[in-house]
Amino acid sequence: MDLIVRNLGLQDYAPTWRAMQAFTRQRGAASIDEFWCLQHHAVFTLGQAGRREHILGDTGSIPVIDVDRGGQVTYHGPGQLVVYTLLDLRRRNLGVRRLVTGLERAVIALLGGFGIAAETRPGAPGVYVDARKIAALGLRVTRGCCYHGLSFNAAMDLAPFALIDPCGYRDLEVTQLSELGVSLTPEALGARLVDELTAQLGYNACRVTDELPEAWRIHA
Repeated sequence: MDLIVRNLGLQDYAPTWRAMQAFTRQRGAASIDEFWCLQHHAVFTLGQAGRREHILGDTGSIPVIDVDRGGQVTYHGPGQLVVYTLLDLRRRNLGVRRLVTGLERAVIALLGGFGIAAETRPGAPGVYVDARKIAALGLRVTRGCCYHGLSFNAAMDLAPFALIDPCGYRDLEVTQLSELGVSLTPEALGARLVDELTAQLGYNACRVTDELPEAWRIHA
């Protein structure tokens, strides 16, 4: 067994982030890598390079959280699949560039299976369909291990993206699977994406669970 996949449902952002940090801090050389598949309640997150001017106005009841991933500002909300990749990069001899490429290729392959042509952009991580962003990436690497991961728009309210420059790009449009004629819940999308991710990143066997150990359990 070289991977555990945890399906965690709808979660608040901040305790999930702290749980990722706890997992990464406590893991050892023999710790199994994990994917956490979930959705978040509405939240804007601002990465380490994030600039407040990319938040264009009052976000109302939606909180803005400064976090330790790379990148600028993005939005998470119900109907969006988030996959957190908690991996020992050093053990797998996997560089960050190779990881980013693998995440992007997994999304592109999944979309291709639905007949949707998608692409990447140089210097702008993520996946795009007709110049509109459908998946965003952001990672944190510490002591040779990573956490955070990717978000993939399935069937959500896209209106909050209008309150920001998504990923720091003015006038960048976003899209989602439901607008492209594909009806999948985030849970179903997660199962398909995990298959593509394991193929791209070279994992051989995985165990799927809905549980988190108490040591890094998510508390509101």
